[in-house]
Amino acid sequence: MDLGYARVSTAKQDLERQVDALHQAGIAPERVYLDKKSGATTDRPGLKAALAYARAGDVIVVHTLDRLGRAVRDTLNLIHDLAERGVGVRNLADPIRIDSANPSDPMAQLAVVLLALFGQMERTYTLERAAHARAVATAKGRRIGRPTVVDPDKLAYAVHLRDAGHSIAEIVAKTGITRTSLYRHLPPRSPVQLTEAPTTEQR
Repeated sequence: MDLGYARVSTAKQDLERQVDALHQAGIAPERVYLDKKSGATTDRPGLKAALAYARAGDVIVVHTLDRLGRAVRDTLNLIHDLAERGVGVRNLADPIRIDSANPSDPMAQLAVVLLALFGQMERTYTLERAAHARAVATAKGRRIGRPTVVDPDKLAYAVHLRDAGHSIAEIVAKTGITRTSLYRHLPPRSPVQLTEAPTTEQR
């Protein structure tokens, strides 16, 4: 069985893009596990639920490998632990596609290492560039970044549409708010759920 896992780092971010990709991969809503928590820790309720449910022969599918963890060591340790249980990991959108469900494939194992390494390198470079830009702007007495203004009435309407079951594309068309702004400003759904849809299925 394929099990989906989607994560964003903060409650203000939206999981819809990842969840849509997992749906396109054929994963049922009740088997898509969700977290709104930093990847710096493995203490994530959705991840714990996915790991507890997974059995030998299952594959945990993620949009990109960094959804599993922010640090190379943690990500590789998790993939290794899952492999020991006979559980594979597959990504959907990274430049290098991996599937650790076949531990005898050396290229698959090499891809896992490379993707985790590239992910951490990119995060390091991004942080360094942002810190340098802030330092330069501060030295010149300037603020960096552009202000984002979203009409509160439009945002409230967007929340109403989202809660009524409309897709992000439909909300964009109806409100005129850009997709990026919606992902940034839409408040999280409540209550918090571990999977996209509740299930009483026993395994």
